[in-house]
Amino acid sequence: MLLACVQTDIQFAAVAANQKVVLNTLNELSDKHVDLAVFPECMLTGYAFDSREEAWDVALSEESEEIAEIIAASQRTGVALTLGTLLRVGEKLYNAALIIAGGSIIGRYHKVHLPHLGVDRFVDRGEIPYQAWTLPGKDGARVGLGICYDISFPEPMRALGLAGADIIALGTNWPVGAFRTAEIVPPARSMENHLFFVAANRIGHERGFDFCGLSSICGPDGVELARAPGAEPAILYAEVELAKARNKRIERTTGKHVIDRFADRRPEFYDTLTHPVQPDLPHD
Repeated sequence: MLLACVQTDIQFAAVAANQKVVLNTLNELSDKHVDLAVFPECMLTGYAFDSREEAWDVALSEESEEIAEIIAASQRTGVALTLGTLLRVGEKLYNAALIIAGGSIIGRYHKVHLPHLGVDRFVDRGEIPYQAWTLPGKDGARVGLGICYDISFPEPMRALGLAGADIIALGTNWPVGAFRTAEIVPPARSMENHLFFVAANRIGHERGFDFCGLSSICGPDGVELARAPGAEPAILYAEVELAKARNKRIERTTGKHVIDRFADRRPEFYDTLTHPVQPDLPHD
């Protein structure tokens, strides 16, 4: 299948303008027969809000006209996509990612790991378990979702791998200070879980923040299949074979050097991963 990673600027609190970028991009990707496109975090809304009330006024619902039009465009063009937006669900406000394919929303994720930054200071913490969603079509690609800061934690990425994800789609808003994360961590997470990893970062300037770009598509074993060199508009492409992600057994030398990072796990030794962080104890 053909993956696309969309690195673009986002206009703050301008849903109509950002939606237009998504719609125009889907038309462009349709001409190239892209199967799945990954857009940045908060693509429709922007990110650097200064209060919950300000963000609430811009956030959408899954039933909004703007999202309905994107669903229709996805069906018309045949391009599935993952899309970031602020989302209202009842009285809750989430930093969310949606998987849109086949004329509907087939998957959703609400950001679990919230840094003290931008709108994440004011949104509710997500409670949807990490899982993989199956795209319609003969290949049945399974897509896991993460958002920005989630990648800093190996545990959720491994959970997605264990859930059967062939591809992890990460929309992000990495500012300039996070450029080492953009360069180092996506290849590491793809290698650790032997799957395809698409990290779509935004660019541009928003309320005192400059965003670093450096989006990437990585394959199993952490090989970079495509990389944006900096903070310019870009669409990255990679043709991928899902079978490479599904075969976790890597035989480098026949019968002598075999790696299987899933079969070789020893979870009985990992119980401390589920323990809450202990406060620092006072020193004598």
